[in-house]
Amino acid sequence: MKKAKRVQAERWGVRAEALAVLWLQSFGWRVLERRYRVKAGEIDLIASRGATLAIIEVKARVDYGSALESVGAAKQRRIERATAAFLSAHPEWSKVSPRFDVMVLRPWRLPRYLKDAWRPERP
Repeated sequence: MKKAKRVQAERWGVRAEALAVLWLQSFGWRVLERRYRVKAGEIDLIASRGATLAIIEVKARVDYGSALESVGAAKQRRIERATAAFLSAHPEWSKVSPRFDVMVLRPWRLPRYLKDAWRPERP
């Protein structure tokens, strides 16, 4: 039973990312990467518009609060490490400070897009 729920959740996540891509493109964003994976972590979407580079975590949940809670500090650090790997592999973006955004998709609702959802901690 758990496996079936996990598969269903995975499918909903893939559909949510596809919807997020369409939504972003409708607002002039260019999606550079989907599901960017490195050892350090994974980034759901990497998109650019003008000089802005957005690192976007996509969350598909029934309620908004649980979606935001699921992007905790540990998840943020993994995304930040994956972002560092992306930037080192793409020197054309090396002078840009990436913005960390969260897009929440809920059934039968418009996406909710949180710009600058968090900022990396600096040592």
